[in-house]
Amino acid sequence: MPNEGGFLYELRRRHVVRVAVAYAVAAWVLLQLASIVFPTFGAPDWVLKAFIALLALGFPLALVLAWAYELTADGIRRTEPAHSPEARPPEHHARVGRSLNAVVIGVLAVAVFALLWRQFGNRAPTGEPGAQIIATAHGKSIAVLPFESLSEDKANGYFASGMQDEILTRLAGIHALKVISRTSTEQYASHPPNLKIVAEQLGVSAVLEGSVQKAGELAHINVQLIDTQSDSHLWAESYDRELKDVFAVERDIAEKVADALKAQLLPEEVVQVAAVPTQDPEAHDLYWRGLTNYNHSNDQYSLTPVLMPQAIELFQKAVAKDPKFALAIASLAKAQMYMYFFGPDRTAARLDAARAAAEQALALNPKLGDGHEALALYWYWGHRDYAQALRELDIARSAKPNDTQIEVLSAAIARRQGKWEEALAGFQRAAKIDPRNANPQFEVGQTTAYLRRYEAADQAFMRATELTADPAIESVRRGVNMVDWKGDLGPLRAAIAALQPGTSGYEANAIWRWHLHWWSRDYLAAAHEMEATPDRNWSDLSNFVAPSQLFIGWAYAAAGDSAKARSVFGQLREKMQIALRERPDDQNLHVILAFALAGVGEKDAALAEGHRAVDLLPVSRDALNGPVYPTLLARLCAQLGDKDQAIDLIKQMLAVPAGTLMSPARLRIDPAWDPLRDDPRFQKLIADDAGASRP
Repeated sequence: MPNEGGFLYELRRRHVVRVAVAYAVAAWVLLQLASIVFPTFGAPDWVLKAFIALLALGFPLALVLAWAYELTADGIRRTEPAHSPEARPPEHHARVGRSLNAVVIGVLAVAVFALLWRQFGNRAPTGEPGAQIIATAHGKSIAVLPFESLSEDKANGYFASGMQDEILTRLAGIHALKVISRTSTEQYASHPPNLKIVAEQLGVSAVLEGSVQKAGELAHINVQLIDTQSDSHLWAESYDRELKDVFAVERDIAEKVADALKAQLLPEEVVQVAAVPTQDPEAHDLYWRGLTNYNHSNDQYSLTPVLMPQAIELFQKAVAKDPKFALAIASLAKAQMYMYFFGPDRTAARLDAARAAAEQALALNPKLGDGHEALALYWYWGHRDYAQALRELDIARSAKPNDTQIEVLSAAIARRQGKWEEALAGFQRAAKIDPRNANPQFEVGQTTAYLRRYEAADQAFMRATELTADPAIESVRRGVNMVDWKGDLGPLRAAIAALQPGTSGYEANAIWRWHLHWWSRDYLAAAHEMEATPDRNWSDLSNFVAPSQLFIGWAYAAAGDSAKARSVFGQLREKMQIALRERPDDQNLHVILAFALAGVGEKDAALAEGHRAVDLLPVSRDALNGPVYPTLLARLCAQLGDKDQAIDLIKQMLAVPAGTLMSPARLRIDPAWDPLRDDPRFQKLIADDAGASRP
């Protein structure tokens, strides 16, 4: 036993060792919790590093304080030497020692709990919308994290993004590998502090990290493949190459990764991994620049009218440089279809341009997955030929077995066919395969909202908001769901207020600002909102397309400015009649013409056009978009005083999946239904299921 009054005796008497143990264990617990909490809330890497440094600095301070001070019944006081007359008696220190032992045991218990919770407690079923998704790692699975751009010129950031995207594409063509999509990985830092958390969230056993520095015609590329379980390097390499040799680097990386993960390549996959899409470095550079805009607008469809034209222009320039650049041509075809559907630019010229590009790409490379995906979009969005679209998707899937978008499109087609539960299962399966991708969660929300399962939809939209790179935009959709569910405009108002003027998201959501003004009965503000973009077409959540003039006319009519409304509707009538000469079977044009005719007093002609729109796209042909036209016909009938037909149509639409178009809550707040408010039949309809969410 140490001599009384000696240094070791004093260490024991002052409980310095106990304090050291308690501090070390507590610091470990805090680090475990921080490594979970900080990444969850998107904290930068330096926050965790600073936290670790703070804990390290606190250790010697805790020891000094333990030596210098003691806890007494009178509070904290300086510890006197053992031989001092002022020293506390030994039994006091024994009591303090027992208290510290209890503290140490308690901290150890917390540590064990934290370890067990981290191992088991943070896992949740991936099929539940809104749940924190923790995926199970597949033996041969990989995530390619965003490559860090080290270029001095910040405009070269697209180069790092393009490098990541093409390496990921080459790996995604290997059937033996599970490869997580770019959309799921883009939310992570290039070098996250805790790879085990990343691995749990993505369900992968390995991560590829990289950095790229582009200077003139030269590129310096560093990559490392890391085992997420052991945090050890499986393979690493550094490349200094001219830009024209970048494909050789991508090929080498893909082959080395597959080899390190022991993924056997099929003969056709060897060819695919080694493929060189173009020999023209400038064409390739233009393609990568276009891909940046394409990816961003594809992740957020509301951004399509803003960003996709830029992608199309860059893809066209790339193809002009190299007319045999099949991948760029296929990407151009897909971009044209996104503009056709979400632009929305529903013209024959846009549709023809998409098909021509897709066929040109497949003529150059018949097995090109992107070319078959483009043709699938052409048949699906352009002609509602679901069988032909599914055949093209099957071919694309064989070339791109890890592509979540193909699964999402297949589920979306099932939804159009009225196979709602099959569609929902498909979207949930895509979410499980690609757990950090916001798009499948958005589609789960959209589908459950149509089924009027608004609470489940809210959870899915919340999850999509957590995952997306544009949470402010995604929050708008969640706000719209609250309108349909409860008639509450507050969440939508807050979401729109969070959009920054001058940004793409603000511009893309002008239509929802119009709706907010409309539902708030601020009609002049609604009119002015659309007057800022008088020549723009807008698409709603069910893909109904209408020009700004329709919304302007509705707003002025509701505001009581009959002369202004009649003028707008007169111009709109002429515009629709001209458009129908080119597209006589376009149901959107017919229903818009119906409202234009009603706006200038031609009641019978208006009703005829409204019925024509319903006949052109019955619900049986398109379960998602079809309900739009009976809903709009009901609105037209209410406006024109035909209450019986309006109420019959409302009953029909409340009986089918159409929850983003027709709900008791929306009927209660939408001014469009004011002509029916005094009718007892309408009052009963808006009282039924008053805002309740269906199971």
